[in-house]
Amino acid sequence: MSMMEEALRNATDTKECEVGPGAADGAAAMFRRLFPAAGKAVVVEDPRTREVAGNSVVARLRGAGVEVAEYVVNPDGSDFHATYAKVEEVREAIRGERGMGNGERGIVPVAVGSGTLNDLTKRASEELGLRYMVVGTAASMDGYTAYGAAITKDGMKQTLSCKAPLGCIVDSAVAAAAPREMTASGYADLIAKIPAGADWMLADAIGSEAIHPLAWRLVQEPLRAAIANPSGCASGDEREVRKLCEGLVMSGFAMQAMGSSRPASGTEHQVSHYWDMEDLSFGGQPVSHGFKVGIGTLFSTKALEFLLRRDLSQLDVEKAVASWPATFDGLKATFPAVYGNRPAHIRRAEGEMAKKYSPPERLREELSTFKRVWPELSERLRAQIVPFEEVREKLRLAGAPYEPEQIGVTRKRFRDTCRGVPYMRNRYFGLDLVERLGLMDELLRELFGPCGIWEVK
Repeated sequence: MSMMEEALRNATDTKECEVGPGAADGAAAMFRRLFPAAGKAVVVEDPRTREVAGNSVVARLRGAGVEVAEYVVNPDGSDFHATYAKVEEVREAIRGERGMGNGERGIVPVAVGSGTLNDLTKRASEELGLRYMVVGTAASMDGYTAYGAAITKDGMKQTLSCKAPLGCIVDSAVAAAAPREMTASGYADLIAKIPAGADWMLADAIGSEAIHPLAWRLVQEPLRAAIANPSGCASGDEREVRKLCEGLVMSGFAMQAMGSSRPASGTEHQVSHYWDMEDLSFGGQPVSHGFKVGIGTLFSTKALEFLLRRDLSQLDVEKAVASWPATFDGLKATFPAVYGNRPAHIRRAEGEMAKKYSPPERLREELSTFKRVWPELSERLRAQIVPFEEVREKLRLAGAPYEPEQIGVTRKRFRDTCRGVPYMRNRYFGLDLVERLGLMDELLRELFGPCGIWEVK
């Protein structure tokens, strides 16, 4: 059984997936297999994706006898983003096709595009109670086969609940010709799975979140080959972009298999989500998810290397427990200093840490476990991570940002973000171990102090 077959066999939502050059040519056949009773396809696209794939998909659907309506988002070609207002716009456009043509036989949305168009169509379909399919046009993120949609609502980017597509096609030839920055964003999103895997190993060691064997394999087995040639990805080499597409699609399937983003998300994604809360933009445009994650990956990798320089088999557990806030209220009292005058951040930290805070007795158990298993665990962690300098060089070669200033983040802001990240998600990461060992200030001095990688002057 191939990995794709195994992924589909265990997927909760997606029943078919094709990745490869010319895969979009099979859109009509997949549509007919998955939606045999459909009366109409509503193709959701923008001017660029209509040109590179949408026209062909529409022609093939019509050639197969499918009635087709098209909805072009921002037909003037202006930029748009995954806002809830856009979800409503797409939803109403799809709703407007009900009762037309074959009517009672139902309609099926078909997204032709990358992350934003997929997320808009995914959420709009969910709100209408419809299943949909996607024809991906760029290797820009891992969300094609993931449940949930990243949507800015009420001034904050959120992951809104919705099913993954019933069918997914990613045409690697089309993706290879996509703008270089889109491929670079996908590359950064994928290389992030390496430190995310290490974070998961730490969580698994203390019984916080057990490793799901299939989800682990779906992400980690194709990962090294997919990130091996960043220059090839940047130059649009179809074979390299195809491997990147496959790695990204498998990450989405892993999330379906486990029902969680854990297989694909670690400390680096919390850095990205932190900046989502602050509406990070650069040059007047929102920074892509992958670019934020890529910078977060550099920090996460450094934090893991920092931990691995310590011999936790010699840890003084009682000393660490004594330095940890003895009550949750004691921990909460530190939040104003961490987040300054940002009530939304403080509220988020209080809500998440109410579930994640370890009282002294539990912390003692966690640290005792790390002390016992560290000789073996540390070797597995070393085998998992890619050294910091190599990660940074790979990001550079892929055309992705490799310094925070390249996405409009000052070094002071980066430091402040890294300090606030541990409290923003009820999920165990390597950074939580740093915090519970009382080493956070030392880590930040090493990275942002005199002679640090990101020295704050």
